Amino acid sequence: MGDKPTIAISHLGCEKNRIDTEHMLGLLVEAGYGVDTNEELADYVIVNTCSFIEAAREESVKTLVELAEANKKIVITGCMAQHFQEQLMEELPEAVAVVGTGDYHKIVNVIERVEAGERVKQISAQPTYIADETTPRYRTTTEGVAYLRVAEGCDYRCAFCIIPHLRGNQRSRTIESIVAEAEQLASQGVQEIILISQITTNYGLDIYGQPKLAELLRALSKVDVPWIRMHYAYPTGLTPDVIAAIQETPNVLPYLDLPLQHSHPDILRAMNRPWQGRVNDSIIERIKQALPTAVLRTTFIVGFPGETSEHFEHLLQFVQRHEFDHVGVFTFSPEAETPAYKLPNQLPQKVMDERWHRLMAIQEPISRKKNQQEVGKITDVLIEQENPETGILIGRSSRFAPEEVDGQVYVTGEAKLGTIVSVEIQSADTYDLYGQVLNN
Repeated sequence: MGDKPTIAISHLGCEKNRIDTEHMLGLLVEAGYGVDTNEELADYVIVNTCSFIEAAREESVKTLVELAEANKKIVITGCMAQHFQEQLMEELPEAVAVVGTGDYHKIVNVIERVEAGERVKQISAQPTYIADETTPRYRTTTEGVAYLRVAEGCDYRCAFCIIPHLRGNQRSRTIESIVAEAEQLASQGVQEIILISQITTNYGLDIYGQPKLAELLRALSKVDVPWIRMHYAYPTGLTPDVIAAIQETPNVLPYLDLPLQHSHPDILRAMNRPWQGRVNDSIIERIKQALPTAVLRTTFIVGFPGETSEHFEHLLQFVQRHEFDHVGVFTFSPEAETPAYKLPNQLPQKVMDERWHRLMAIQEPISRKKNQQEVGKITDVLIEQENPETGILIGRSSRFAPEEVDGQVYVTGEAKLGTIVSVEIQSADTYDLYGQVLNN
């Protein structure tokens, strides 16, 4: 190893940020740095931060302060570094570098400069970089699953969202590049590849002049991996061609993550959502008819400025009517650089919290009913963890993505971690399923 310092990474934020963490780790390992999981033993700690909403920033700041108090040399990367570069440098003397969201691939150079005594600010004002299949990567997820980023950034300007300000405009990778990385992952034994970007239904628009998700899915169907899951599919982007591609490709799971945010056209317009009025009953029905086995997951924001009790009732009825499999609910978070921050009629937190509880209460029996329908079925489960005390295995069926909104499957019997096995589902509760491995 010689005299190169050791480096630990403290990871915060979303799975898009996780890929950046994995590339930084890969680049550092390739350059001969010792990577330590123990922050106390490492010479440097890279904190890959999140800045999406207030709660995420608080978590990032708390982590930074704790490390500063432990006298760590801190390298701040990710969304909060992009967002608050000057303030972070001023308020945290322990920060030896800040690195923007479009600059994480320069991490080795940043560390070298810091080692030479420089305090580094490496931030592109407009991020344009996206890693590809040739960029070293060290995976941090469970062995059976990997995220694959098909594009970075976003061209939409939704009123509540700061992502384009932090991550730049959409930039897609080529189909060839994505397939090459998928093949690398498959050869490493990955069982599930999760395609991510800010809005996957717009994949390819910037480089091909039109969305190419259907072509991408068909190209990926030739990769030897059992499950391919898509995240962030805007419903109007689920064209007949994309739906046909999902139907035709056995390894593309009929799992649709539709980030709807609301149902009422007034609120969708105020949010500046794309195709505001067209997220309606008929589009959800069309998707359900085309893909009757599809698992539908969505997220909603309650308490957006100007949301009246009528608007909220509309949302409650919408959720009641469509019976989504998984629903995530967030209370509105006013973000300083976004248009929604200045909107009139901001709602008190108490009202927002009450609406959050009411919407969750409507969804709970729906989630329970959907889970109950799995009892008695035999289903494929990707085994991800084992509880050392009880020997119970924990995994996911294709109905569940590895995020907090979705549930898990608790399994008795023998199975290797990172493999897909047949499980007979014996019972269910609101969020999770319980079953037994079928030994052939």
